[in-house]
Amino acid sequence: MHAPGPEKALAPVDEVDLARAAEYSLLATLLLRSPDAQMLARLAELRGDDSALGVAHAALGEVAARTNAGSVAREHFALFVGLGRGELMPYASHYLTGFVHGRPLANLRQTLQLLGIERVETQTEPEDHAAILLEIMAALAGGEIAAPPGTDRAIFNDYLAPWITRLFSDLENNASADFYAVVGLLGRSFIQIESRGFLMSNL
Repeated sequence: MHAPGPEKALAPVDEVDLARAAEYSLLATLLLRSPDAQMLARLAELRGDDSALGVAHAALGEVAARTNAGSVAREHFALFVGLGRGELMPYASHYLTGFVHGRPLANLRQTLQLLGIERVETQTEPEDHAAILLEIMAALAGGEIAAPPGTDRAIFNDYLAPWITRLFSDLENNASADFYAVVGLLGRSFIQIESRGFLMSNL
């Protein structure tokens, strides 16, 4: 996804929003494709603290250190691709309606059009794929997309909050998942933090 048109002067982004953007981007990357050996090596350096997110970071570092790219690639294929379809369907429409390319996707496309966010030609997944929505959130949090204040909260509340925790919980508890079970833990922990943050911003 990208926002076309002339470049705009973007407001400075604080450290908290940069950290949020990095978290969204990491989750998007891991859901869209399996990490290669170089990325696994970087993930193996992750450390955490005693917070829920810190524990999830430490767990991801540990599982990255004891696995390899081939094993994770097979896991990603089984979970998200499969022979015909994967064990999980990471689409808003599927989770909310039971069908792919449903009304949630149509609504999302209208919203993205209003924001000037366009689908790139090389993108094969529909826009309500979890990874694409997380990429959009990363770009909004990191200031890469010029949008009215509160746009990230609106996108989160309308297109992620109703279903994304269920996806991460399904991933965390899937019998075929090892590395990706920890990705599910990380995603669920981060989304809980974001939900609380957006709730507090409404007060």
